[in-house]
Amino acid sequence: MNRLKNATSPYLQQHADNPVDWFEWGQEAFEEARRRDVPLLISVGYSACHWCHVMAHESFEDAETARLMNERFVNIKVDREERPDVDAVYMSATQAMTQHGGWPMTVFATPEGHPFYCGTYFPKPQFQRLLVGVHNAWVGDREQVLDQGSKVVEALTGGSRLPSGPVPTRETLALAVQDLMRSFDQARGGFGGAPKFPPSMALEFLLRYRGDGVAVAREMAGRTLEAMARGGIYDQLGGGFARYSVDAEWVVPHFEKMLYDNALLLRVYTHWWKGSGAPLAKRIALETAEWLLREMRTPEGGFASALDADSEGEEGRFYVWTPDQLRELLDPDDAAWAIELFEVKGTFEHGTSVLQLPADPGDAERFARVRARLMAARDERVRPGRDDKVVAAWNGLAIAALAETGAVFERPDLVEAARAAAELLEEVHLDGDRLARTSRDGHAGRNAGVLEDYADLAEGLLALYGVTGEVRWFALAGRLLDVVLSRFADGSGGFFDTADDAERLFQRPQDPTDNATPSGQFAAAGALLSYAALTGSARHREAAESALGTVSVLAGGHARFAGWGLAAAQAALAGPVEVAIVGPEDDPRTRALHRAALLADVPGLVIALGREPADANAGVPLLEGRGLVDGAPAAYVCRGFTCRLPVTTPADLLAELAAPLSA
Repeated sequence: MNRLKNATSPYLQQHADNPVDWFEWGQEAFEEARRRDVPLLISVGYSACHWCHVMAHESFEDAETARLMNERFVNIKVDREERPDVDAVYMSATQAMTQHGGWPMTVFATPEGHPFYCGTYFPKPQFQRLLVGVHNAWVGDREQVLDQGSKVVEALTGGSRLPSGPVPTRETLALAVQDLMRSFDQARGGFGGAPKFPPSMALEFLLRYRGDGVAVAREMAGRTLEAMARGGIYDQLGGGFARYSVDAEWVVPHFEKMLYDNALLLRVYTHWWKGSGAPLAKRIALETAEWLLREMRTPEGGFASALDADSEGEEGRFYVWTPDQLRELLDPDDAAWAIELFEVKGTFEHGTSVLQLPADPGDAERFARVRARLMAARDERVRPGRDDKVVAAWNGLAIAALAETGAVFERPDLVEAARAAAELLEEVHLDGDRLARTSRDGHAGRNAGVLEDYADLAEGLLALYGVTGEVRWFALAGRLLDVVLSRFADGSGGFFDTADDAERLFQRPQDPTDNATPSGQFAAAGALLSYAALTGSARHREAAESALGTVSVLAGGHARFAGWGLAAAQAALAGPVEVAIVGPEDDPRTRALHRAALLADVPGLVIALGREPADANAGVPLLEGRGLVDGAPAAYVCRGFTCRLPVTTPADLLAELAAPLSA
């Protein structure tokens, strides 16, 4: 039966024609397993996952394997990006049983959903033997199987959660910098060895950091950002970053491109430019933003989740080159120049190379010409598949990045793209005050939003408000954060990843540490902190500080897993600094003050952009009582709602912005 054909997930639809009798996650599958008295086989993956495709081709498209699965199990296919809660609880079980994790994730569970055997990718012969073995154990040794499932659930639900500590101090953040230094790769940037993932959240913290060792923090961030931008992990023709590098030198990527990586890195490169003025930072930021608009934007105005690693059945085929291919496209001199420039020397499989750019070329005009020719030729290749579902959390990250980048580099098209994405999420994902996690083709999916959806979208909306002054985004962020406080709080200062009225799994997931994206808890802390700065709300401030208690536990030995929390903690220690700007929208003096605030390199700076008349700012407490000065637009620099005297020139505003940091 083709149960997946109407799924909102492109990943599930990829499996709709398998001979496997797949179910979507839901009560129908559990009831069928109970009726037939067979175990569940839960397969979890995502559309851009290379090894998920391999296992699908080897096993799920194979008639004999499908027969074994259908006869002896009820089979559930899960898109981990649609159901991060399901993925989280079964990944905990997989890691507990096998000491490692990954995707595809393969879980055998009782009809109640209790896992009793877990793994990841299995080659077809091994997988077939496993199917037979698990079936035999279920039939012949049921009591032991059920006991194993009960013990796993008991261990996971009874395990201790990561403790919380005191509110982070300057000393806490200094310890985090020292911890990052211990794993920093001095020669090649990044942290640790292969494989290397873009450390987006840690880089955000290092760029914000203002304590002892600030020069070292900036050096670690700058060296890593340059190494990634010049390596093969960055698409030197089309822009955008791959998921990770399989080597320690950032040369050969795992070619899938994820929205969340690029949204986070776009914002980091923009912040790097604000603090350094590095031309490379500006180029990479704008190229990445343009890649987002060109390749990831959906017709409805949102942003798609991912581009596949594979095309024509081969990983990376779309992106790699041989010297002969360059010689066919370019004249002999340009070909020789490009081969040397991009280091086309067989860095990948079958004599192909991933393009790198170790140094900017001296001839910018020639570089642009050669690059455009290669890009045009590449556009004629078979493109990787695109997962075009819109995930609320990741679009929130993109909204923040595009709004800030567009404002900083005076690109109104980027700000407009951020606004359009926000409008889509408001119109399609929002039902009352509750979010759907995903949508596709303008229709909301049936899965409830999780903590990161509310927190990352609130973060994006507050950034969009600071750029546009449109109060609707500030108000919507407040509504989302009210849901965070009322539905996700754990009663001990932290947050669960699912709401109190969400589907009950055998464990309520709660992971305060960063992974590929900011943890929901740290994302909530950052958004709550910014909202408190705009409203003066002690409730939101206290919730943010309580949620950051985990940072104090992680900073000294596991700082890489607390980058977003560390960045939020630095903003809290800086105030965060609040800037209220008031003036007519069409007055160039208002725009000049606003631009000065946007360009300021101040950790976690929060901007309230007011309009005249004052009733246009209704509902934004930071703007209350702040008016023009002798008829001129004015800026008020505040900390904890205590403001200095207003200023009316960009130079005076920049001087005021420097002062609170030493207070």
